[in-house]
Parts: sequence; structure tokens; C-alpha cells
Amino acid sequence: MSAGFVPGPAHVPEVARTLVAGPHVAHLATVLPDGGPHVVPLWVGWEGERLAFLTGPGSRKARNLARDPRVAVSVTETGNPYVMATLRGRVVEVLDGDVGWAVVDRLSVLYTGNPYPRGEERHAYLVEIDHATAPSFG
Repeated sequence: MSAGFVPGPAHVPEVARTLVAGPHVAHLATVLPDGGPHVVPLWVGWEGERLAFLTGPGSRKARNLARDPRVAVSVTETGNPYVMATLRGRVVEVLDGDVGWAVVDRLSVLYTGNPYPRGEERHAYLVEIDHATAPSFG
């Protein structure tokens, strides 16, 4: 899947690190107040050893994470959903202001080729990965 250096923590399988390096749409699961899952598609990438994603500070994801920082992420290869990875961890840092926008823009450029529009406030969330698998189904 890759040639050369693949970003992300060494304990994460190379396939998972490559998928997160994208641009592949991922799905993020957080915990709702009633204990149920809340799952949404989003952009992901690596900020050093941490998985990064963005959201608005008032979003359902942000509210869930303020209460419980645990997350699960699944990501599949664009065009071949049988190449996939799942990652679990917890949000360990939320970046706002210029530092947050720098991460948001890196993700936006990765997925769209352009910086993120400045119409609404966005924060970058950084996840420390505790567990990752990359099974292959085809």
C-alpha cells in the first residue's frame, strides 16, 4: 500500500497508518449521554503520533467528547472498502485559534486541495491511539 515513510505511531499497523494518512473518509464513534453510540463520517490525518480530526466546538461530537474522550474510528480505502482499519483511543488535546486552524487547513488541503473556509469556528481534536487493527477482507 505504501512506499517509504508512513506517518503515525509505530504500534499502529502500516495499513492503518496509510489509510489515516488519506485521503480516505473515516467514521468516528463517540459516546452519547445515554451511553449509545454516535457515528459520523469525517476527515482524518496524522499530527505526529496522534490521529487528528476537526469539528465545530458546539457539535454533537464536541459535546460528547467533552464528557467522555473515548473514540473509535474506522477507515476504508477509497474504491476498495475491504481494505480497512479500526482504531480506538481518546482525545488528549483540542487545538483552537491559529494552531487549531493550521491543523484544520492541513486536513482540508489533503481532502479538497484548499484551506478550510473561515465561515464557522472549527477546532482540531488529537487522539492518542490505544489499539488498532487492519484486517483484510479482499
